Amino acid sequence: MSENKKEIYEQVGVAATCRGFEEYKRMFVLPDELGQSRILDIAGGAASFTADCHAQGIDAIAVDPRYALGPELMLADGKQEIETSTEKLRALSHRFDWTFYGNIDLHREGRLRSYDKFAADYALSTANSRYIAGSLPELPFETGTFDFVLCSHFLFLYAEQFDASFHERAVLEMMRLCRAGGQVRIYPLLSLRWEPYPHMDKLLEAIRQAGGRPRFERSQLPFMPGSEDLLAIEV
Repeated sequence: MSENKKEIYEQVGVAATCRGFEEYKRMFVLPDELGQSRILDIAGGAASFTADCHAQGIDAIAVDPRYALGPELMLADGKQEIETSTEKLRALSHRFDWTFYGNIDLHREGRLRSYDKFAADYALSTANSRYIAGSLPELPFETGTFDFVLCSHFLFLYAEQFDASFHERAVLEMMRLCRAGGQVRIYPLLSLRWEPYPHMDKLLEAIRQAGGRPRFERSQLPFMPGSEDLLAIEV
């Protein structure tokens, strides 16, 4: 294996990651007051964001194709990903910004806490429709349903697996789900090779043609190398 190849985050398939409310708030620069908002977390995986929102009285829904697997397989997948990703990050720890997390071991502990919150809420609320099976570019929600439509560590990150057409259709679908005055927010804007998304200009033009107003904002959680920006789209 070449030295350059070792310096990227190797990933086969899409990971079911575990992130919590504070990480989402920082990644997406969410407002302090979300109580009256309805939020969709796309590719939510085993993140506790929806559970954290529910505990605070915030109306949030997570959507992910893995939720079709059923609780046992979904939870096993999420738990295993913590250990797999921890070892990958440990090998590349010198490339990441640990300001928020502290170090790799504290990062893992945070993932486990997030997983435990998700697991408890997922077991209780699958029948209450907080966790919906679905995948971009077509999601099972009515037009104009949400105030915030969020996508963390899926779009752009897997640019080598999903082409430009998929990304355009996916972002336009996210816009469809926003209420007038709502926002789409996507983070990060890099691939797993830590390279900028190569079709961003074309995507921005498609967003504008569909009536969206895109802009880049500074994220408050620049963990990956070069991951300072998020894409916000006003609808």
